[in-house]
Amino acid sequence: MAIHTVASTDEFKKLVAEVTSQANYKEPMAFGIARVDRGQKNAEKILQANFGLVNWKENFGSAAIFIKALQEARCEVDFSGSEFVATVNDDFVNNAMAAFAPYLGEANGDAHKNVQVIKALAAMKDIGKNFRIVFLFEDTNPQSVEAVYLKLYALSLGKAPLRGINLNGAFGLLNNVAWVGNTPYELEYLRDHEIEMKLNGTFPTIDSVDKFPRYLQHIIPADNTRILEASKVRMGAQLAAGTTVMPGASYINFNAGTLGPVMVEGRISSSAIVGAGSDVGGGASILGVLSGTDGNPISIGENTLLGANSVTGLPLGDACIVDAGIAILAGTKIKIAPEELEKIKAANPQAKLETKTTFKAEELQGLNGIHYRQNSLTGEIIARRSTREVKLNADLH
Repeated sequence: MAIHTVASTDEFKKLVAEVTSQANYKEPMAFGIARVDRGQKNAEKILQANFGLVNWKENFGSAAIFIKALQEARCEVDFSGSEFVATVNDDFVNNAMAAFAPYLGEANGDAHKNVQVIKALAAMKDIGKNFRIVFLFEDTNPQSVEAVYLKLYALSLGKAPLRGINLNGAFGLLNNVAWVGNTPYELEYLRDHEIEMKLNGTFPTIDSVDKFPRYLQHIIPADNTRILEASKVRMGAQLAAGTTVMPGASYINFNAGTLGPVMVEGRISSSAIVGAGSDVGGGASILGVLSGTDGNPISIGENTLLGANSVTGLPLGDACIVDAGIAILAGTKIKIAPEELEKIKAANPQAKLETKTTFKAEELQGLNGIHYRQNSLTGEIIARRSTREVKLNADLH
């Protein structure tokens, strides 16, 4: 069977309604078509998935058309699980083209991007087994490499909020591969062909060995976002417009990132989020949920400065300063003079701070306007009301 060419937008809407009225139909929360890289030795092994377009809680009419196109191409869509992944073929493409007929002339620029995807596939002579369609029906643990990539794309494109989607088990699904540009190689394949490749001069220049690709291999950043070294940002990171990632000790892991213009010269570990106008100084480290925070995800507020080589293991509010070279962890003992404590209370009227001179840092987490310093004579970590304004250079962001 096949979808007959749809003659009008009204007929298109009628077709969508017929599809979604199926007894077992379930609306996907996300979907997309990806070109996959398969293993050089094991073609059933998916090494990565390149999505030209990711639909996240949107474009449900296109989802219905894709499902109908699969069904008419003799592929039964299973709605019973949390996700469904299938290889698309020429029959699928032809069916989708017939359904999208009223929009084919309009599919350019930002208009009808799912139609653009199908037009691009239709222009290829033989799509073979290299294209997979993915539907996510629930945000549960991903079950496939393609689903992991769809979620990583959603994060890096800003379609899903950081720490807002389920990536449990993603590491176990992804394969550790050698990355040569944007091409992943199975390590076993390289070992099997090492002698011949080296002797005939075809052994590749390997950029990295990792389960995750680099952010810039898949994502086009905003015009005013700068990443000076591609290896410093992992796929699945989220960079708000105006973020600058300098070379050297900087790094942004997956499911971590920035909410506005931020200067990054240090490490933003997985699950850490940095607010607009903040500065992560050279070699500074914001700990992740697996690196010393006891599972407490770290958020850094706006206009906060983390000094060079400082370590932050608890959430900070707005306009805070952590001096260079000191570590503020949940159990760190913090001394606060009585007059400074009153100023901190005034800046944080919602806080319920005891009247005392020694605090655990976790008692101060999330509070605004605190300057963390070290007494150079006693070695004690002290806190006082910050009197400095942290302000990024607008010309650089």
